Amino acid sequence: MLIPLNALNDNYIWLYQSHQRGVLIIDPAETQPVLDYLSARTIEPVAILITHNHGDHTGGIDGILSQYPTLPVYAPEEVQGGFHCVVPDSTLTIGGYTVAVIPTFGHTAGHVSYFIEGHLFCGDSLFSAGCGRVFTGDYAAMFAGLQRLNDLPAETIICPAHEYTLANLRFAQAVKPSAVITEAMARVEKLRAQGKPSLPSTLAQERKINPFLQAQTVAQFTQLRQAKDNF
Repeated sequence: MLIPLNALNDNYIWLYQSHQRGVLIIDPAETQPVLDYLSARTIEPVAILITHNHGDHTGGIDGILSQYPTLPVYAPEEVQGGFHCVVPDSTLTIGGYTVAVIPTFGHTAGHVSYFIEGHLFCGDSLFSAGCGRVFTGDYAAMFAGLQRLNDLPAETIICPAHEYTLANLRFAQAVKPSAVITEAMARVEKLRAQGKPSLPSTLAQERKINPFLQAQTVAQFTQLRQAKDNF
């Protein structure tokens, strides 16, 4: 089970469950969508995973813990709250799941992504056809993180935390037009018109439509990201 729950304006809270184990909750921006989903299906959560410290990824933690007070929360060191601190380049075992912690710094200094059973929960590092803003100013770190993600298997299912796909595709078409991007735009426009998410994506698809994954050097990446900032 892979479920994107709508939250705030354009956030997705991801829920993941397999093999009748409990549910992993990734980046809960809000409390209520999570509680509503779990209570309607009598599903038990096993953990909350946090990619970084921005409020639109952590805002639902306290409310969820009020209902599930023993639920463990795993987060990078930059997230305040006395949670289980994840170490980049480590592997965790959580509720029967094997969770690889991948450093994807740049958007924030401690941003991590989680790779779980072929699914990548990448927060604000990688988006469909785009990537996050480099609030740290460390473009080399952001580029290195994206390179790490790009080394994952092509069939990896990409689960970003925001519905930015259409805007990202417009930028991608402006800087590196292709028929594949045109097709992707038509597909996403149809999904969004129906009120459906454009996500998840796959790494194979992203390699075709995402200019930030196609950048070969830090300089190329930096130029692209700064151009996107002003697009």
